[in-house]
Amino acid sequence: MSAPAAASVWRQPAQVWAVAFACVVAFMGIGLVDPILPAIAESLEASPVQTELLFTSYLLVTGLAMLVTSWISSRIGAKATLLIGLGLIVVFALLCAMSGSVDAIIGFRAGWGLGNALFISTALATIVGAASGGTGAAIVLYEAALGLGIAVGPLLGGFLGEISWRGPFFGVVALMAIAFIAVLVLVRGPSEKPVRLALSAPLKALRVPSLAVLAIAALFYNIGFFVLLAFSPFPLGFGAIGIGLTFFGWGVALAVTSVWVAPLMLRRMTRTSAMLVTLPVLAADLVVAGILVDDAAALVVCIIVGGLLLGVMNTVLTESVMEATDLPRSVASSAYSAVRFLGGAAAPPLAALLWHLYGPTVPYLFAAASVVIAAATIAFGRRSLARVDTREADAAEEAVAVLVGDAA
Repeated sequence: MSAPAAASVWRQPAQVWAVAFACVVAFMGIGLVDPILPAIAESLEASPVQTELLFTSYLLVTGLAMLVTSWISSRIGAKATLLIGLGLIVVFALLCAMSGSVDAIIGFRAGWGLGNALFISTALATIVGAASGGTGAAIVLYEAALGLGIAVGPLLGGFLGEISWRGPFFGVVALMAIAFIAVLVLVRGPSEKPVRLALSAPLKALRVPSLAVLAIAALFYNIGFFVLLAFSPFPLGFGAIGIGLTFFGWGVALAVTSVWVAPLMLRRMTRTSAMLVTLPVLAADLVVAGILVDDAAALVVCIIVGGLLLGVMNTVLTESVMEATDLPRSVASSAYSAVRFLGGAAAPPLAALLWHLYGPTVPYLFAAASVVIAAATIAFGRRSLARVDTREADAAEEAVAVLVGDAA
């Protein structure tokens, strides 16, 4: 039965390919800025704390916007939501490229985050709804787009950043403009009127104990994630290409474990057990990174190992969110994402400040401590998570887990 589905993965309507291409570019944005952080700091005479706010403004707005994206898309439809999101990314990426101060880029990255939230909250549903070969074929195609984007983003950012720190921003503008036109021309509107959701639904969802436990754990876990991703370019001491190659390896590692390794683990252990195994190992990796921070080769290894562990956690943690309640998946993921992105928003400038005050080791120890708190939250809240361990995810839920987990 699987062979025909597999054969049809690459035979898709044009509208599916249009959204898949946009997904590749959107996920490239996760690591695109990483290689140019030191160059921006030098060119615009910005402090590391100021430069790290490029992540903070983007993630903070993305998280807050997640609270309303399901409400918006349920009223204007998927295609309109996709186009608004893509259009905002094009406009604000262009403004970033043309900026003359780091403060301006910080503000424009916030607008970029709004566009990103609108796009990623709608893309998977669009692909699943339009793909031929069933849900399985749509998920394979989506995961391929996700993995390609996560891996290629830092690499492209490194090569374009070697020319100018403005290069990666102009690259996003060009690619997203192509994606916008493709979606506009090729994606058809919905045949059915979308079901309207209440604006307050995500906030009410956080009253559910199981979802609240997972959201708090994700907040502290994301601190570890973004210290590794956003702070590491500074102590590495590489140029843009060197940083890009390093995080290309990180992206490949993350994509491989999120798509293939995490499902294998979940065949042998429960979701909470998988998290309680992975989180302490991630904390240990961050401690080693802090101790060996002056050895560039050792730090590169820690970053790659961290990518492997982050890929597992992203999928397992977010799949758990999908099973934690009977709420619609869009509502649960919106509530969860809004909280977890707060950790991602706070981590980069805090890491830079700790580096300035105490040296490069302390930010990694801070990240490790945050990951330990995430593990403790899961351990102490395990009774509330019994439902998470007893329900099996279907293929669509696993895809949503990958979507929400890796779209930061």
